[in-house]
Amino acid sequence: MTAASTPDTPIASDFIREQVGRDVAARVNGARVVTRFPPEPNGYLHVGHAKSICLNFGLAEDFDGLCNLRMDDTNPVTENEDFVKGIQDDLRWLGFEWNGPVCYASDRFEQLYEWAQDLIRQGVAYVDDQDADTIAATRGSIGEPGVNSPYRTRTVEGNLDLFARMRAGEFGDGAKVLRALIDMADPNGQLRDPIMYRIRHVDHHRTGSTWCIYPTYDWAHGQCDALEGITHSVCTLEFDAHRPLYDWYLNHLELPGDRPRQFEFARLNLTHTVLSKRKLAQLVRDQLVTGWDDPRMPTLRGMRRRGYTPETLRTFCAHIGVAKVNSTNEIELLEWFLRQDLNRTSVRRMAVLHPLKVVVENFPEGHVEWLDAVNNPEDPTAGSRKIPFSRVLYLEQDDFMEHPAPKFFRLAPGNEVRLRYAYFLKCTGVVKNDQGGIVELRATYDPATAGGSSPDGRKVKTTLHWLSAEHAELREVRLYNHLFSDPYPDAQEGRDPLEFLNPASMETLRAFVEPALAHANPGDRVQFERLGYFCADLDDASVFHRSVTLKDEWARIQQRNPK
Repeated sequence: MTAASTPDTPIASDFIREQVGRDVAARVNGARVVTRFPPEPNGYLHVGHAKSICLNFGLAEDFDGLCNLRMDDTNPVTENEDFVKGIQDDLRWLGFEWNGPVCYASDRFEQLYEWAQDLIRQGVAYVDDQDADTIAATRGSIGEPGVNSPYRTRTVEGNLDLFARMRAGEFGDGAKVLRALIDMADPNGQLRDPIMYRIRHVDHHRTGSTWCIYPTYDWAHGQCDALEGITHSVCTLEFDAHRPLYDWYLNHLELPGDRPRQFEFARLNLTHTVLSKRKLAQLVRDQLVTGWDDPRMPTLRGMRRRGYTPETLRTFCAHIGVAKVNSTNEIELLEWFLRQDLNRTSVRRMAVLHPLKVVVENFPEGHVEWLDAVNNPEDPTAGSRKIPFSRVLYLEQDDFMEHPAPKFFRLAPGNEVRLRYAYFLKCTGVVKNDQGGIVELRATYDPATAGGSSPDGRKVKTTLHWLSAEHAELREVRLYNHLFSDPYPDAQEGRDPLEFLNPASMETLRAFVEPALAHANPGDRVQFERLGYFCADLDDASVFHRSVTLKDEWARIQQRNPK
């Protein structure tokens, strides 16, 4: 299903804010509001996380509460400190600061172990010797109950002993697990004796070799919420079926304070995009992209390198809102918000991506005129800069046609155009190579048309961007298209989204830019006039990434699918 809202739709309060408001009014948990953002440090954050971040931190701000950052570091196989640091950096770039020091699930390992022992003593947890395949095969299915483990009736003493020996490292990976004893016939598969601990002889990025048993997400999640004093635990919809288990665990423990509650909302989905961290990691691992910060990636690091702004992502997340039903938003809507933001804030510069040499025969050789050009017509305070005009210019190849098609109003033999900030220019000749290819144009300019207007009132239909060849700076420019050619690459189970990688997702050019960009700073955002919005690379400012084109694809989609 595709979201049909338009950028000017008013933003309404969502159902989660309404629920939190009712809780505050009823003084649930003493009217406190404490949320948390709990990423697993097994990859860098992506645009889907931005929605959760904005919601959790936004709730805390709206209700004068707090929001914790908690690393769900329960899987040492895929987690590392670089991801931990990257997550914090991305959060700060997005404009959020968490409450107090960073929290870690690993800081709670001892308490979680003790609570697991409590469940064993209550007779509602047991050690299972079955391997992972057997456990999966005996869980049953919809309408078919699971099969009780033959180890389900072990004594409390036996389970406590085996669990302690699991912790001591006496057993190999996969030899045993700790499971909650609930109901193998429950219609909710999450309650069919879920696994609480598994054996993994892998060093943890924070605890080293102290532990060789690690809690599952479901076992750690609610208890960490309770230990941190979280009041509203906001998750995406796939955890809706996990909520009864979340509550079951909390019901069987003596909590240190108020009881947290879990709420679910629809995750963010975008067309032409995959937001599975497993698939994103595979793209990086298989070198199908240049890294987690490849500008084609939907990671915050990649989007930042491409030129996205924190304001764009926050405004977009606020606009799409919070719903109870999953949907997919067109990526063109996100690009619409980026285009609106960059239009207000980006300075204008000229660049020529596919240069065609033009010799202005009536302009004096060796002479240079410095013309005034505005930096941003949307911002009167942005001022202006000087651009050089000389005898030899560069125009875009696409702006010339020797035998013009109907309604082609750009440059052609005998035709006159306006050069941005400069003069009227008329093509008087074409120079070709031995193969018949056009290598140069000859032209004349009208010195009476300085500033782009004619004193005799004659009109031209097209204004072109251009550069002085003598002063142009050579730079690398990277143009991007969708990383996935299919709008819904992961829509069908059993279909590998990587089959739809777009081989034309990046084009690298050696292009020319005006001298004002000779000393661009990393991260500078500019509009190349008539070409799009570009961003100087964060590490090498001589490389420019196209953030978004000038063409508004969202408007076209709205015309095609009116409400």
